[in-house]
Amino acid sequence: MNNNTETPVTIIGLGLMGRALAGAFLKAGHPTTVWNRTASKADQLVAEGARLAPTVGDALKAGSLTIICVTDYTALYELVGANDVELDGTILINLTSGSSAQAREAGRWAEQRGARYLDGAIMAIPSAVGTADAVILHSGPQADFQAHESTLGALGTVSYLGADHGLASLYDVAGLAMMWSVLNAWLQGTAMLRTAGVDAATYAPFAQQIATGVAEWLPGYAEQIDSGSFPAEVSALETDARAMEHLIEESEAVGVNAELPKLLKTMADRAIAAGHGGEQYPVLIEEFGKLRNA
Repeated sequence: MNNNTETPVTIIGLGLMGRALAGAFLKAGHPTTVWNRTASKADQLVAEGARLAPTVGDALKAGSLTIICVTDYTALYELVGANDVELDGTILINLTSGSSAQAREAGRWAEQRGARYLDGAIMAIPSAVGTADAVILHSGPQADFQAHESTLGALGTVSYLGADHGLASLYDVAGLAMMWSVLNAWLQGTAMLRTAGVDAATYAPFAQQIATGVAEWLPGYAEQIDSGSFPAEVSALETDARAMEHLIEESEAVGVNAELPKLLKTMADRAIAAGHGGEQYPVLIEEFGKLRNA
């Protein structure tokens, strides 16, 4: 592992996140080269000690590793895929948001150009970059990650997921699914309680307790999914479905949107119709694992 805090790094792309990445490296003492189409976005970083490269090719040559954080994968190819840009022997870490398929294709493309390539995802807002609260996911060849793990640690809590270049993107969107699901469930309950004069601030601590309690079920439920066996140790799905019906009825009775609980009930009903009513809730993984046309 490289523990040299003087390792030179390059950042290509200076949006809000790119500037945060460069700032974190500068703060950690790394010689930092930056490049952006709009050069003025580098002004503050240059004032803090960064070097502004005149071209993308020059930027790539300046660092031991190059981190790319641009709008999308199209921009990635436009910038580092130009004929006059030499990639052979470079280490590219792409923190641009995209799909797992795009990440895998970029990995093949980069390796064909002679580059070492890691794909990644930033699970944080720009202001958190450089702190332990910023979780940075990486996927690709393990040896390449380990060689630069210490340097990447300047950005936050770094995590290696596996050799499949698409894993970071998949974890990213899976995390978004968790985030939105928790928030949507809270908003459903908040909307219902507001009809009785209970404000969101009053309900929030109760909702936190519920969310924390449910999160503790996940390891045990994961064992059921991985084993393919769903004994009803706590509650059978058909019992949960009756509670869903109560949630739907109560929502409609107080004049609150019931689309979300109706969707959950529809999925549960399909699983019950398939003979899974006596099994535990994680058996719904079979429904989530099916692509259905709208």
